[in-house]
Amino acid sequence: MWKRTFRNSAGLSRIIATGAPLAPFGFPAFRAIWTANLFSSMGAMIQAVAAAWLMTELTDSNMLIAMVQTSAVLPIMLFGVFAGAIADNFDRRRVMLIAQFGMLVTSAVLALITYEQIIGPYSLLALSLLVGIGTALNAPAWQASVRAQVGRKDLPQAISLNSVAFNLARSVGPALGGILISLWDISLAFAINALSYIFLIVVLLRWRPDVPPPTRGAMFISIATGVRFCVTSQPVRKVLLRGVTIGVGCAAYQALLPIIVREQIKGDEFDFGLLLGAFGIASIVSALFVGSIRRRLDSEVVIGIGSLAFAVAQVILAVSPSLLLAMLAAFVAGAGWVFALTTLNVAMQMRSPETILGRCLSIYQAATFGGIAIGSWFWGTIAEKSGAPVALILAAAWLVLSLIIFRFLAPMPKKDEGIPLSQPTSAD
Repeated sequence: MWKRTFRNSAGLSRIIATGAPLAPFGFPAFRAIWTANLFSSMGAMIQAVAAAWLMTELTDSNMLIAMVQTSAVLPIMLFGVFAGAIADNFDRRRVMLIAQFGMLVTSAVLALITYEQIIGPYSLLALSLLVGIGTALNAPAWQASVRAQVGRKDLPQAISLNSVAFNLARSVGPALGGILISLWDISLAFAINALSYIFLIVVLLRWRPDVPPPTRGAMFISIATGVRFCVTSQPVRKVLLRGVTIGVGCAAYQALLPIIVREQIKGDEFDFGLLLGAFGIASIVSALFVGSIRRRLDSEVVIGIGSLAFAVAQVILAVSPSLLLAMLAAFVAGAGWVFALTTLNVAMQMRSPETILGRCLSIYQAATFGGIAIGSWFWGTIAEKSGAPVALILAAAWLVLSLIIFRFLAPMPKKDEGIPLSQPTSAD
């Protein structure tokens, strides 16, 4: 039934003009997966809040607290390239299903051992790492499958709407997670995340995309093909380099936020959830108009706006004596995150050939989230020795200096630079 519906979705898509911000919702496959992914992302945000706050209760080490974020994104750096090759060599829908089942089981185990009060700092990091491996496996297949859900002209809008879903989850999930933790128990947050995977699994089981079967090749040869393209393409190299540097600079905010809330603002888990929710609300609002801004302004300008906004937010957070000022920092950071990261994501998608799309996206994810993983560890180490406010200010300085340096050494590609002839160009 769904297979026939999806194949006939072109007529429904005419309800919304092609190229319009909401045009992808005219495709039933996109609507179903977008909605399911929203719930799954919300569960992931609830779990992220719970894990970060739980670590502040298990240890006083700033480095271990910051390592919660590292454990979540490190697998994307370590295994992301392999995941991209898997996404291009196997059925992407099945790859996503395997990843979702794995994360469901891991989150259920995390909920159980937390409820039984037998969890420790290192078991929390280990299970967070396993969830991160599932995310690393899922991400390239999921991002590459967007083209099978919408028409080519609506691809940029679909990317932006997926960002809206993630940031909507980021706005609601943390606040909800904070409420659950304060009213019940941290284990409930982990259990809800485990349940949130079920909806997406059901949708994926029913989805039958009309795509040609993948052409399988030797894994390492497939990886080498993707790496060779990214290394030899100058526009793609620029995007990857900017992803690494921005990832390192932005990592301090998320990694050190629970420390600032507990030690500087003297807040609780609900305050922590509110700040993450404010970040998400700003991300949603920004995602609604960042596409039109990208069409009017050069990508370098949009990246600059996002990087400077995030740097300012980290300085504000570093000196925040109250929740109100920290909320302002969260709003500014959320807007800066969307401006910078969605611009990089779109730039990478538009310059990646279809045949190696999964590998290209996985390499981009490995670069950007590798920067976040390294940055989380690095700024956590600085915070351990000199305090979280110092680390946040240094991270802000990194963003500003790298923006100035790479504006000249590795400027973002121009609008049509490096885009394959078959690719749409309206989003960049």
